[in-house]
Amino acid sequence: MEVNRVLNPKQKALQVNLDKRIYGSFSEIGAGQEVARFFFQAGGAAGTIAKSMSAYDMVMSDEIYGKEKDGRYVSEPRLVKMLSHEYEILVSRLSEKRGKETCFFSFADTVAAKSFKGTTHNHGWIGLQFQHAPGAPVSQLSLHITMHDNQNVLQQQAIGVFGVNLIHACFYLLKNTDEFVNALMDNLTTERIKIDTIRVQGPAFSHMNERLLCLELVKKNYTEAVLFDADGAVLQPMDAFYKKNILVLRGSFRPPTLVNLDMMESGLKIFQKNLPTNEQNDILVVGEMSMNKLRERGGDVDNQDFLSRVDLLGALGKQVLITNSESFHSLSGYLHSITNKSIGFVVGVHNLEEILTEKTYSCENDQCNIFTGLGEMFGTRGTLYVYPALKEKSTEVIGAKDIKLEEKALGILEYLMSRKLVQDVPEYNKNVFNIWSRTVLEMIENCEEGWEKMVPDLVAKEVKKRQLFGHCKIK
Repeated sequence: MEVNRVLNPKQKALQVNLDKRIYGSFSEIGAGQEVARFFFQAGGAAGTIAKSMSAYDMVMSDEIYGKEKDGRYVSEPRLVKMLSHEYEILVSRLSEKRGKETCFFSFADTVAAKSFKGTTHNHGWIGLQFQHAPGAPVSQLSLHITMHDNQNVLQQQAIGVFGVNLIHACFYLLKNTDEFVNALMDNLTTERIKIDTIRVQGPAFSHMNERLLCLELVKKNYTEAVLFDADGAVLQPMDAFYKKNILVLRGSFRPPTLVNLDMMESGLKIFQKNLPTNEQNDILVVGEMSMNKLRERGGDVDNQDFLSRVDLLGALGKQVLITNSESFHSLSGYLHSITNKSIGFVVGVHNLEEILTEKTYSCENDQCNIFTGLGEMFGTRGTLYVYPALKEKSTEVIGAKDIKLEEKALGILEYLMSRKLVQDVPEYNKNVFNIWSRTVLEMIENCEEGWEKMVPDLVAKEVKKRQLFGHCKIK
């Protein structure tokens, strides 16, 4: 008996087609009837497909679904309109006849596939509204994908496979979150498609946490990053960062401390001053955590620990970016790919030492070096803002010029500072220099007093209230 066999798209489509419960419609814009085609070719499609359509003409599409305020057709609001419109038609016309035994669904995608001109960003929104049981309230899944095949026909085929995976997973694999997320990429690779946003709602997903689903995308390398707003809601990075200047602080935030907060606030002041006047309000301040920071104690990620950090940063009004970037330069490369505005990193003095150390950029094939790394780090719009520290066993404040570097790297630092690509943070709170996250965490775990003064009041209250990070009440 074969175990854990991955069904191919035709087998998945046929299983759905032969399931008498499942009946619905397909509405696809941008690449072809790529998903519906699999169900038609698998056989038995009459048992599944009530309707299939493509409104390619913009006027026709607007007449059916209405116009979007921003004029975009490849967007989540457009997807939701498509899903809701088709689902309502389906249920209103067919529920009386077959509603008692049927799980109705509406599948939709709106994508910008590769064109002859080749100038379009190849991405799309794909989703499903469905009943997980006959007569159940509607549930909804929506995802944003990017497509990386270099030919339109290959992108169409990849979208078709992905759509089949999505529909099959929603009807057969909802019990296990890990299995559900894995199945979305069956018979695909991240060289073809990446998923950077996943949203769920409704009773079919009542046992799933949307943020943990997004975390799974990063853990499985299905995407480079996922983004959460201050309320913990999932954001699509490309949309959220569009025409925004981004200020980033990397860290573990376990927990967020007063020094973290001061780094963000002091970094923001100089970042803002360096921007044109008309852009000084178009800034997003982001706390970034890499997967290696979430796994720093070894093993897998503690989901509750992850959610706690996101919640605490959100409570402080900060957006949270979770990435697979192990280095500053790889993170900067990712950010440069999704925004054409300025990118600032607030870094500590010791971070700067690491960034300007040649070993940081070594790799097995010897194709990596400090110059290629720094080129990716700064790009055309990147800047490092260096937050000072106290000299060891001293009260003297040290900045970028005081770091310890190999002699051959000193010239690089001098050049970067002369071009203002590396700048010292001029305003800061010297009183928080002696706060270290690891020390705070150890004090929390050991039930020691005094750590509360090292974190924002709101963080202290939440850690105690929710018993976070191994906190126990002091008797």
